[in-house]
Amino acid sequence: MIKQYLQVTKPGIIFGNLISVVGGFLLASKGSIDYPLFLATLIGVSLVVASGCVFNNFIDRDIDKKMERTKNRALVRGLIAPKTTLVYASILGLAGGALLYVAANALAMWLAVMGFVIYVGVYSLYMKRHSVYGTLIGSLSGAAPPVIGYCAVTNEFDAGALILLSIFSLWQMPHSYAIAIFRFKDYQAANIPVLPVVKGISVAKNHITLYILAFMVATLMLTLGGYAGYKYLVVAAAVSVWWLGMALRGYKTDNDRVWARKLFVFSIVAITSLSVMMSVDFNVPVTGSLLTYVW
Repeated sequence: MIKQYLQVTKPGIIFGNLISVVGGFLLASKGSIDYPLFLATLIGVSLVVASGCVFNNFIDRDIDKKMERTKNRALVRGLIAPKTTLVYASILGLAGGALLYVAANALAMWLAVMGFVIYVGVYSLYMKRHSVYGTLIGSLSGAAPPVIGYCAVTNEFDAGALILLSIFSLWQMPHSYAIAIFRFKDYQAANIPVLPVVKGISVAKNHITLYILAFMVATLMLTLGGYAGYKYLVVAAAVSVWWLGMALRGYKTDNDRVWARKLFVFSIVAITSLSVMMSVDFNVPVTGSLLTYVW
């Protein structure tokens, strides 16, 4: 039974989000790590993300049974009662929000609340089923964890937080479209209006390429703004160029599904690399950084 309750929190998604929280937190800490705050932030974000995922499982249980990937989820199989799921999700969310408020600051908590509301209230309840722009809205909630980690330390939403939000939001788009392409039949069967299904895979490829180009620019801003160093910049440029190259190869492939899966896998490598590099190659922002001249 414990296994079922763990599965509905989607541990893989929680782990992925925690990597980005670590990146944002350590970038802001600049080598001076408050370990109790670090631990509390990780646990707080984990609980809020888990809550969002459980609510998502509850909301999506009707379409999950139509998709090969999700048809064996606990709620689809009736292994957990829907009412119990709602109570469980609520407790997780309230505990996470309270921990962020008490141990970090109100800004970190409100960012978590905003991410949660966008994911559960806007994306899961409406946009996912009714709009091709659902992925775009959902990307904002996916970008919240690193910003929460950053703001838990700084207690202000500055240019660094905005750049992190941009990087992780833009990253979500090619990542999500790649999933939609290699899971095309699932989304089609569940009648979910993702871009590849509504507009076609060729249009989705164009969007993927454009979003990766925008992502490349956003990643550079951390160094231009004086937040990260040149080692980070080199890694960011390398993974971005490689990811772009993979995207461009999609125009020549004769197997979209295999190509999209590879693109998806590399997207995880790319964002993990950036999170690690911003954790270890941080800079103290200086007045008159390159970004001020760029802007």
